[in-house]
Amino acid sequence: MSAQWTARLRAGRVTVATVILVSTGILFCQTGAVQIAMADDCPDVEVVFARGTNEPPGLGRVGDALVDALRQQTDGMTIDAYGVNYAAGKLQLHGGDGAKDTINHVRQTAARCPSTRVVLGGYSQGASVMDIVAGVPIGGISWGSPLPPDLADHVAAVATFGDVADRAGGSLPNSSALLGPKAIDLCNPGDPICHAGPGNEWSGHTEGYVPSYTDQAAAFVASRLVPGPGEPGPDAGPGDGPGSAPGNGPPLPGPRPALPDPSLPGPASPPQPGLVSAIH
Repeated sequence: MSAQWTARLRAGRVTVATVILVSTGILFCQTGAVQIAMADDCPDVEVVFARGTNEPPGLGRVGDALVDALRQQTDGMTIDAYGVNYAAGKLQLHGGDGAKDTINHVRQTAARCPSTRVVLGGYSQGASVMDIVAGVPIGGISWGSPLPPDLADHVAAVATFGDVADRAGGSLPNSSALLGPKAIDLCNPGDPICHAGPGNEWSGHTEGYVPSYTDQAAAFVASRLVPGPGEPGPDAGPGDGPGSAPGNGPPLPGPRPALPDPSLPGPASPPQPGLVSAIH
């Protein structure tokens, strides 16, 4: 309280009730200012992306390319990005931690910026993180809790790249009732992690997604944010999903992928239950 108000209180010209009302009014004004400032800081879109194995903290190469392409394809929108915080090691032991961090960040974003549209994404091991978030069991094993349905309404789109789930039971768009209609899954035909056919090379996994597939995913995400004529909007149903989109391969039958050829560069750790340790 200022010296002026203290003097007036001692002189009997200001009641205690008046001081309380004035103080409360100041508090209300300050709270309102904070709320306005928070609203002004909210982006139109928040991309939450999980990087691949052994990439440094952040979005990773594929995530960075996706965000750059999305900014180019959504002129006038403010787009922020968040790199999922998890240990993306060769042993594949922390996908559940990544899923929890993703869900917590979506929850915080929804509370702070309810009008912000969230875009989820992941590359390779990061795609497995998004499988957990979407409630897709990896290799028949559930590694964590999925996104609560009330938070799913804040998610506009999902984009996954080089996902082992394509060979271990089904891709996210085809296997997730929660987020499948909003998702696109991209598998380079030369990628041995997600593709079971001939002609696979390890470089198809590490180098096969930027920029062609990241540009394609950005176009899909942009259509969910600002739909054009004949394109599915934010409330599109399962029939309007990306099942026929080029590059969005159907789930492939057969066992989980074997380790890549050891003559090719890439990680080579013992496989873990339900996952493949060579996922990059």
